[in-house]
Amino acid sequence: MPKLMVNIDHVATLREARGIYYPDPVYAAGMAEMAGASGIIVHLREDRRHIKDRDLRILRDVVKTKLNLEMAANPEMIKIARDIKPDMITLVPEKREELTTEGGLDVVTFSDKLKKTIEKIKEKGIKVSLFVDPEESQIVTAHKIDADMIEIHTGAYSDAQSEKAREEELKKVMLSAAKGKKLGLGVNAGHGLHYHNVREIASIREIDELSIGHSIIARAIFVGLDRAIRDMIELIRR
Repeated sequence: MPKLMVNIDHVATLREARGIYYPDPVYAAGMAEMAGASGIIVHLREDRRHIKDRDLRILRDVVKTKLNLEMAANPEMIKIARDIKPDMITLVPEKREELTTEGGLDVVTFSDKLKKTIEKIKEKGIKVSLFVDPEESQIVTAHKIDADMIEIHTGAYSDAQSEKAREEELKKVMLSAAKGKKLGLGVNAGHGLHYHNVREIASIREIDELSIGHSIIARAIFVGLDRAIRDMIELIRR
C-alpha cells in the first residue's frame, strides 16, 4: 500500500491571497502528520507565490516525518536545498506563468544539467527524486544520472476525458512504476489525484508514496484537514 505525502502549498496560497499571516502552512504540516501523512511537501517557487523561505526554514525544524522540497534545478534553489537540508528534494520543471506544474522534466534532453544538480544535492546527504512523465526513456535516464527516486506525473491520467483514455494512461503509469522498480528506483506518483480517481493508482504495488495536495486542501474547507487526510488514507488502504 502506498503511503501519503501531503502537499501544503495551497494553505500558503490562501494566506497570500490576503497578504496576512494565516492560515499557517506550518500548523497544517503538524496536523497532517498527526492525521497519518508520511511526509510533507512544499514547492518553493522562484516567484515565492505561496511558500516562503521562512516557511521552509521552520518546517525543516518541526516536520518529524519527512520534508520533501519541490524545486527547479537552478543555482538559487540548489543553494537553498544544500543549506536547509530537507529529507528529499523533487526536481520539477517550472514556468512563472503556470498555475501548477504542467508536466514532467525532460530528463533525456537535460540529463547533463540534471546530473550535476543531483551530484551537488546528494553531497549533502539529501535524496533526489525527479518528476517525470510516464515514459520509459525518461525513467531509464533518471536511473543513469543517479536519481534515487522518480515521481510519476499522473496528470494525463487524472485529466482523461473518457474511460478508454483513462485506462490507457493508467497502463502507462503501471508500466512506468514497474520499470522504475526494476531499475532499483524509489517510485512515487502524483498530480491531479483526488478522492474519485486515487484508488486505481494506489493499487499499483510498485508505487511507494502518493503526493497529493489540492484535492485534500479543497475537501478540508468542508470537513476539516484532519478528516480530509484520514479519508484519503482510507481510500488508499482500500
